[in-house]
Amino acid sequence: MSDRITIALDAMGGDHGPSVVVPAALDFLKKDRDVDLILVGREEAIKQHLNGRQPDSRLRIVPASQEVGMDELPSRALRGKKDSSMRVAIDLVKEGQAHACVSAGNTGALMATARFVLKMLPNVDRPAIITALPSMSGHTWVLDLGANVDSSSDHLFQFAVMGSELVSSVDEDIPNPRIGLLNIGQEEIKGNDQVKRAHELLTNSSLNYIGYIEGDGVYTGEVDVVVTDGFVGNVALKSAEGVAKMIAHYLKSGFRRNIFTKLAGLLALPVINGFRKKIDPRRYNGASLLGLRGIVIKSHGGADVLAFNHAIKMAKKAVHTNVPERIAHGVESQLEKRADV
Repeated sequence: MSDRITIALDAMGGDHGPSVVVPAALDFLKKDRDVDLILVGREEAIKQHLNGRQPDSRLRIVPASQEVGMDELPSRALRGKKDSSMRVAIDLVKEGQAHACVSAGNTGALMATARFVLKMLPNVDRPAIITALPSMSGHTWVLDLGANVDSSSDHLFQFAVMGSELVSSVDEDIPNPRIGLLNIGQEEIKGNDQVKRAHELLTNSSLNYIGYIEGDGVYTGEVDVVVTDGFVGNVALKSAEGVAKMIAHYLKSGFRRNIFTKLAGLLALPVINGFRKKIDPRRYNGASLLGLRGIVIKSHGGADVLAFNHAIKMAKKAVHTNVPERIAHGVESQLEKRADV
């Protein structure tokens, strides 16, 4: 493979499929000259959205005859959809034809397929999903966001190491991420056994571990990486999305109430637009599946062109900084230090 970065895109995944993925790819190629893209899926459907552009060295099509439904069981997708656009895109990473894969498809199927095809890194038991959320200081990275319903203390420790390595790799403003462990309180006596044991492991590690944080700490900016299990993390993520929608709803209805509130809205428009841009979930799209022997980025299923563009950018960053290798080294290093204690 050449020195250029090549990213495989699951063109059929997500709620919108090629109608979003293909325009996002074309837009990305206009702005970034260092990346080549592979569109994976039904060739006829993909070509309908190319706007007359012919495949070339920077944008090529790899056909796949099947698609994974958004509500399809992961086990069925894994066993019965070996020629799905999702599977073929991940296979391209495994074969070395692509450095990374981006998909807006079924999260469970993507995780199961990626784990089966790419395998886990040494000393990593389970994968984890991480993404950035807006905070008062910029953004906070949170994992796991749904890959694991139940997580032991060792798993939480591994998540912390993986999160620290990813953030220090792709976020140049955070060379030594502050890590917080999500808990129902900051007192030592609070939390279940898994969280308390993970707290001990992290306290005795060389990671920049701050300690317990509560749910509001995700948004106050007191830490850079928040560690939790997938059940709690996913609930926290969906709750945040719901609150953002509720705030937008009440702002919109409030300013539209009468002529005076409409005038007030016009005066406040610069502030409102700035706020909207700051919390716009599209600008935080692109969750990394950590712990795999390859780079896989999960885009939100309902992503538009702007959001999918951000997912491709995240894939490029992960490739450029060689995230899997850094995670493997980080986990091995932390385990060696634990053994020496």
